[in-house]
Amino acid sequence: MFGFFIRGIYVLINFEMRISYNWLKWYIPDAPDAQKLADSFTYHLAEVESVEAHNDDFILDIKILPNRAHDLLSHQGMARELASLLNIKYADPTELYKIPSSKPSTLSLKIESEKCRRYMGRIIRGVKVEPSPGWVVKHLESIGQRSINNMVDAANIVMFDCGQPAHVFDLNKIKGGIVVRQAKEGEAMTTLDNKECNLKVSDLVIADDDGVLAVAGVKGGKSAEVDIETTDIILEVANFDPVSVRKTASRLNIFTDAKKRFENDLSPELGGYAMREFSATILEMCPGAVFEDVVDEYPIKQKEQKLSFSVDKIAKILGEKISEPQIKDILERYSFTYKEKNGQFEIAVPYMRLDLTLEEDMAEEIGRILGYDKVKPKIPKINFQPKVNETFAKISWARKKLLEEGHCEVMTYAFKETGEVEVLASASDKKFLRTNLIDGLMESIKLNSVNAPLLDVSEIKVFEVGTVFTKEGEEIHVAYGDKKKVTEVKLDEYASSTNGFLGSSEKIPRPLENHSSTSQKHSGEELFRLWSTFPFVARDVAVWVPEEVESDQVCKVIKENSGDLVVKGPELFDEFKKGDKISYAFRIVFQSYEKTLTDAEVNEWMDKTKSQIEKKGWQVR
Repeated sequence: MFGFFIRGIYVLINFEMRISYNWLKWYIPDAPDAQKLADSFTYHLAEVESVEAHNDDFILDIKILPNRAHDLLSHQGMARELASLLNIKYADPTELYKIPSSKPSTLSLKIESEKCRRYMGRIIRGVKVEPSPGWVVKHLESIGQRSINNMVDAANIVMFDCGQPAHVFDLNKIKGGIVVRQAKEGEAMTTLDNKECNLKVSDLVIADDDGVLAVAGVKGGKSAEVDIETTDIILEVANFDPVSVRKTASRLNIFTDAKKRFENDLSPELGGYAMREFSATILEMCPGAVFEDVVDEYPIKQKEQKLSFSVDKIAKILGEKISEPQIKDILERYSFTYKEKNGQFEIAVPYMRLDLTLEEDMAEEIGRILGYDKVKPKIPKINFQPKVNETFAKISWARKKLLEEGHCEVMTYAFKETGEVEVLASASDKKFLRTNLIDGLMESIKLNSVNAPLLDVSEIKVFEVGTVFTKEGEEIHVAYGDKKKVTEVKLDEYASSTNGFLGSSEKIPRPLENHSSTSQKHSGEELFRLWSTFPFVARDVAVWVPEEVESDQVCKVIKENSGDLVVKGPELFDEFKKGDKISYAFRIVFQSYEKTLTDAEVNEWMDKTKSQIEKKGWQVR
């Protein structure tokens, strides 16, 4: 799972984790059947998208939420959670892993970057690289993973079992010791899948004396790849800064299961267990191998975290009464160490539970374990008396007043070629924010005046209520006027300059409702009529008629046959007499509120009009 921003909203994407039911049963032998297990997941933990039969197994496809990705992207993590949730036994495998006898380590290991929080390495000599045992292949294939060889598969088994990514290097291909450092600018590495990576100093790498062996937490390199000739290896179990891993992987466009776990943070404390499991798995596959001691560089140990919460606060957050015995039962089932006094709890947060930092986190934890179905729905008591927003009320009042005075509202562009506040990554002529409304309003008046003669507009009167930007900050202004004069003032000044706005919440006029979609009447006059956002088409028609025919008669015929797309006209703009005939010229303006009209559509109405004119015995010029 990962997250990203869309206009201020953080969007979360769930992680998909395929869980083998048989694998889980290693740790919780008393687990219910697969479908009941899926229901428990869904109701208390995370959504189970599907339960599929796979040979003699069932595979649960689970969507892990981001706050639990650090401990639930593993079979052991899931098993521990289910054992506590269902109050059944968890079979801890730690003591079952054989601890190999070992010799003093000859591994040289150095950490040179604080982005590496822990690094554990172990040399093993005398291994044999070959196909993995059947049980390894079966478990990996059940969750959609491909078996490669026993060394690589052992690392993958550890990751999918306990959640800690691991890696294995061919010791004989490494020059000198292991160094965890920042990459050098321009340094390169070829990955195991033959992808060329150009690195930057911000990237954390695992290197030897010759160069980069792996991109830390992301992908191993080709130079120290384990192959059929490998006899000596180095096991790697490490912990890296999650932000560093995420940035490097995103830049290189490499997405791996290891990266998915590291970028969501892992407890460095998990490393010790993972190294033990890794070593025991290799020992099982290569019983004659010679193990050296583990080299463990752990510069800054993870600190124990305490968290306090009260029964009353938990109950208030959940909206349901919670008792002390209920909380104690949950804490004991989940193996929390705690102290309690007078309803106040203090717990020692387990190292693996990186999500528990606030009192609200414990409320969520307790709520989901008890089951949110236990929380009874109650309608809260709400004072439905709305609180008036003074600024919005002033804007609504100003808009209503200016509409009543015959102005039309416009919205002009906020970006300008010059100004006091500059914006980044903008067009060269739009690099600044406006410092006034007048410039835009005057341009609007000028452009509208060009088309005014073609529309049913006697005079151009417009206004705008908008924000201007100066070095002192943002201000809301009101600008209004016509081609003779435009006035601009601050919104507060405009509201206080008249007697209409009194400033009291009880006396604030309501905004003019639906003024943008319907015609409003005031004292018999239109306040506002919606204009079309589509272009108009103007057509002229001139008609020869006998001199006794009045222009009104011709206008009536044209009007009756021009259709409902006429927004202005017919309007007589020319007439002259020749002999016993007279010519009348009319202008008609067509416009749609739904689309841009085509010539063919307008011509259809014009042809109909001409046909009716000719039926009268008149002649269209």
